Order: sequence, then C-alpha cells, then structure tokens
Amino acid sequence: MLDEIPKIRPDTPLLDQIDSPQDLKVLEQNQLSLLANELRLFLLYAVGQTGGHLGAGLGVVELTIALHYVFNTPNDRLLWDVGHQAYPHKILTGRRDEMLTMRQAGGLTAFPNRAESEFDAFGAGHSSTSISAALGMMLASKMQDKEQHTIAVIGDGAMTAGIAFEALNHAGHLDDNILVILNDNNMSISDNVGGLSSYFARMWASKPYNFIRTGSKRVLSKIPPALKAVHRAEEYMKGMVSPGTLFEEIGFNYIGLIDGHNTVGLVEILKNIKTLRGPQLLHIVTQKGKGYSESENDPFGMHAISKLDASVSAPAAKSAPVTQTYSQVFGDWICNIAAADPLAVGITPAMGAGSGMNQFAERFPDRFHDVAIAEQHALTFAAGMACDGLKPIVAIYSTFLQRAYDQLIHDIAIQNLNVLFAIDRAGLVGEDGPTHAGSFDLSYLRCIPNMLVIAPSDENETYTLLNTAYQYKGPAAVRYPRGKGPGAAVQKNTATVTIGKAITKRQGRSVAILAFGSMLAPALEAAEPINATVADMRFVKPLDEQLIGDLATSHQLIVTIEENTLAGGAGSAVNEFLLQSNYLIPVLNLGLPDKFLEHGKVPDMLVAVGLDGSSVAALIRQKLADCKIQSEAV
Repeated sequence: MLDEIPKIRPDTPLLDQIDSPQDLKVLEQNQLSLLANELRLFLLYAVGQTGGHLGAGLGVVELTIALHYVFNTPNDRLLWDVGHQAYPHKILTGRRDEMLTMRQAGGLTAFPNRAESEFDAFGAGHSSTSISAALGMMLASKMQDKEQHTIAVIGDGAMTAGIAFEALNHAGHLDDNILVILNDNNMSISDNVGGLSSYFARMWASKPYNFIRTGSKRVLSKIPPALKAVHRAEEYMKGMVSPGTLFEEIGFNYIGLIDGHNTVGLVEILKNIKTLRGPQLLHIVTQKGKGYSESENDPFGMHAISKLDASVSAPAAKSAPVTQTYSQVFGDWICNIAAADPLAVGITPAMGAGSGMNQFAERFPDRFHDVAIAEQHALTFAAGMACDGLKPIVAIYSTFLQRAYDQLIHDIAIQNLNVLFAIDRAGLVGEDGPTHAGSFDLSYLRCIPNMLVIAPSDENETYTLLNTAYQYKGPAAVRYPRGKGPGAAVQKNTATVTIGKAITKRQGRSVAILAFGSMLAPALEAAEPINATVADMRFVKPLDEQLIGDLATSHQLIVTIEENTLAGGAGSAVNEFLLQSNYLIPVLNLGLPDKFLEHGKVPDMLVAVGLDGSSVAALIRQKLADCKIQSEAV
C-alpha cells in the first residue's frame, strides 16, 4: 500500500506534481512555502495570458494550500465567497493545465462552478453568499449522517453585506460545527499581526484552552453568577487584543488575528480548529496582490487585469480617436449635474470606480456615499434621502440591482420617490459569464408601477437621457452596456427629450425594426439590405405608442430587438400594446434566449444568439418568407 502513495520528485517543480489535493498531502510542511511561491508565479503567468481577477487570488495562495492540506476536499465542503479568490483553488484541484482557457468560450469559468469540478462546492458570482450556503450544507450533512467539515472563506468586503450577518446569526443560534474564515486584506489593520495577537490566536485554537473553556462553563453552569463572571472575563480578555467580541456575542468562537501568508502557521491553526466543536471564526490578515509589487501598491487597480500582450512594445504612430466608455460618460454627467444642483448626491454599493465615480468622489466628497457591498441598504438609504428633498443617484450594475428588488419596489416605487438609477453593465458582459450579465433588467423594471425605464443607444444619448431621467418626478432607470459604444460625440449640455418619445433613424418599407438601447447599431446594419424602417425607441416604459401604431399601419412586419431576455422584456411590451390596441400585424421578437449564456467575447455571443446585423437580416428574411410577405429590398 505504501508504494501506491505518490512520491515527490526532487528534480521537478512541486506545482507540476500536484494534480489534486491528495498529491498535496504528500508534501512535508516545510515544502509548502516553496509550493506557495511556485503557485503564485504560475497564477501571475496564467492571468497575464487570459486576463481576470488577480489581486484576490494572489492574497490567498497560502490559505488555499493550507485548507486543501488539512481538510479532505471535496468530501469536506470548501466554499469561496465571490469567487475572485478561487483561482489558486482551481489550480490545485486538477485544472492547472486548463488555466490558459480561463474566461474563454468553452474554457474555465471565472468563478467557482459546480458543473466544472466536484471541488467547487458552490457556484459564486455575487458576494456574501458563502456562509448561508455552507450552513445549508452543514445541516444537510448532519441530517444524512455524513462525516464532513464545512468551511466558508469570506473576504472583509463581502462581510459588509446583510446576508452575511444574517447567516452568522443563524449559525450562532444553531451552535453546530462550521468554520468561517474571514480573509481580511484591509491594509489598515496589518499592524495588528504581531507576536501578541498571534500568541492569543494560537491559544484560542488550542485543545487545552478549549477544553478548559468548555469544561469550566459546564461545571459553572450550576452557579449562574460564577458562569457570568467567567463569560465577562473572557470577553474582556479577547476584547483587549482582538475585534472578536462581535462574533463571540453572535455565538462563534473567535480565533485571530492570524498571518495569512504563514503557510505552516495556518496549517497548525487549521489542524487544531478541525478538532473543535461549534461555530468557529478564524480571522486572517492577508495582502491583496501578495508577491506582485504592482498589485500590492494598487490593490484596486490590479483587482482584475486585461490580457497582457507582450508583442506590443509601443503605441502606433497614428492612434484611433479616443472614445469614452459608458461609465466615463456617466462619471462626467454626475459631476456636471452635481455642480449645477446642490441637492444631487451619488450612492453606490462598492461600485464607485467601476461606475466611473472617481472624479465625483474627489470633487464632491460630502455628497459621495459608497455604502460597501450592501445593495439593499443603498436603495433604502436613497429612499430616505429622497423623502427629505435630496436627489439621489444610485450607480449600480444591472446584475447587482437584482439583490435589492424588494427595496426598489417597497421603499422607492410605492412611495414614488425621486431616485435615479444609473444601471451599468446592462446586457451581456462577456468573460465574466452569466452571474454578471445584465440580462433581465428591462423585464424586472418595466413591470413596476411608477418606473421610468430608458435604454440609450449611444454615448450622447446616454448623457441626454440621464438629463431627462434626472428631471423625472419618480423613480427612473437608465441602463447602458459595459465598455464603449459606437463612438458618438457627447454634447455635455442640459438638453432633455420628451419622455416616451422615440426617434426614427431610417425610413424604409414593409419592415419596421424597433431597436432598444445597444441594438440600434445591428438594427441599422440589418435594415440596409431589406430596406427596413428603424426606430430608436429610447424608452421601454412608457413606450412611444403613437409611433408604434403608425408603423403598424404602414408596414407589414414589426421587429423588436433588445439585449435583454425575451421573456417579459421590451418586445413583450410592444406585443402587449399591439394586442390591446387590436393591431393585426406579424411580429418578430429578437433578444436573449431563455437560458443562461456562458462566458465568451460579447461580439461572438451576440452572433451565437442572432443579435448581430447579418443574423438579424437573415431572421427577418425568414420571417417574411414564413408570413409570405414580399420584401422590398434595395
């Protein structure tokens, strides 16, 4: 049997010999630091080739090794919150050779994915879900008499979300075996990682301390005043040297602070914790971007990186005209509106830089509110501001607005409050996959009473329609895609448009294409060979019913196109109007299909679902043939 245990070859890098956590367990503890160095170098190389989230993964290399070294994964459930920090985990769990396919169509996903590996215990794209899911797994294993440990690794940023504290509270109430690891990469507390705190952490994780702790409480439970005194003494001792009192009050045994880059120290602590009973919280301190100086010095900027192109040594002599991203357009707009209106305030749930609010935060620090990863709080916070006369602007990604749907309806829409939503990353987002795609906002917004729902088609329209939405009395949403648009020059003025008014961009015959938002460009491309009329609808709610009615009476086919799920989207709104108004005309609805689209490059994904110009033209021709309508192509 001993001959079956894999042997470590001294002439081969350690990482090349690790194809699963079982291989990892063959190493001596003094070899783990060397493995960490190799893993960190490989991670830098792999992400440099594919692009992706870098800083968080670099920060948890030692923790990842220690967890797989001590615990028996995948039988023991290991959950990575968010997933940005899961790249080292993927490398150690049999996917090292596939890392260069990361974020590419048909390759590895950017986040943990249960369909990708048995070692991915829970899929994660949005933050703060790990403790809730781990608690569910812990109870499931208990009910089925399974012997397994459950570990949730959550970052300090993710701990700001309400769901994390709801789960912590429930775990403390259940008082069963679960380990929560708080990965703290906030540089401001790194000084706390020293001899004293490490000493106490080792003590709190030790068997003798926990034996005395639980035993004395059991004995003293017969003497309530004495038991209360022991509780107080323990609280005071821990409170003097750690921030653990909060977790202790909830019901966790708090252990920390621990140096998250000391592999051997982590292994010893985890071995001790593995023997403990009840909810445990291990607080480790790491450095985001550890081992890569650029990432260490700029943890936000290097949170994720684009693919590095080593072949490009210098910019071309004549570069293309500089165009703005939609986020930059919004950033300019909110600065200008704040300069003109002292009641304007900006709110974001940890998406300030990504939403283009850096300049606003610098120029108007007293009116910029980053509430951390707390989407529900962000919306009700905005509602309170609006109640007392301010004009809040909530910058948020489409996929994350889903997390605050109740607050959107209950706290804002029902009260018809003046809150403007600048919704970034609407539609497909490419390499980040379905967890981050803004595929549903038109559907879930247009069904809410009092909502104004706008989908601009280019950069200048975005600026103008933000002006328009800001003047609206009630909740308004302007949704726009990730990255750059078609390159329209932005007129930074105070112009507005009539609410609910679309514009005709091309006049044709037989076919009328109603384009919503980013789909105007492929609609115009498709219209040329079939001589179709194209309308830039601008507004999903309210629709320009007058224009739709006119087009329905003067054309033989209505086509709707949107970068949103077809179910309940803008096309559905058009269908409802035509049906209710008794317009008898064939309709072709084009949009995202009723399935989750896996990661890839956005242009390729649009082609795959038939939302590029040539595909749209072909689909229209097929519909004309099915309806026996003569096309009037030019």
